[in-house]
Amino acid sequence: MATVELTDDTFQQTVTDNDIVLVDFWAAWCGPCRQFAPIFEKSSETNPEVVHAKLDTEAQQRIAAVAGITAIPTLMAFREGVLVFNQAGALPAPALQQVVDAVKGLDMAEVHKAIAEQAPQEA
Repeated sequence: MATVELTDDTFQQTVTDNDIVLVDFWAAWCGPCRQFAPIFEKSSETNPEVVHAKLDTEAQQRIAAVAGITAIPTLMAFREGVLVFNQAGALPAPALQQVVDAVKGLDMAEVHKAIAEQAPQEA
């Protein structure tokens, strides 16, 4: 599956309607972003069951601000709508595959349990 472009209007639905979503926050003027783009694209072909999405931080500034993006590229991974990975910097292909494998291997029942246990503490 090729990468999909996200907008302020499609971000939330894409993250919540798909099991695993990787989001590459990027900008056209960013050299490391341009270096990471073909690696990310190749991963989308290697892992078609994972949504690979790109969000242009210049064009979609509201979502970039809400997501707290302070450096690009930034990669975020969502599983069942939950942010499970967030890292700035371009990753080499083997490291990106490690992230994909780790996200696929998460025990989401445990993740949801941990979130539920934290919620009363934050209230």
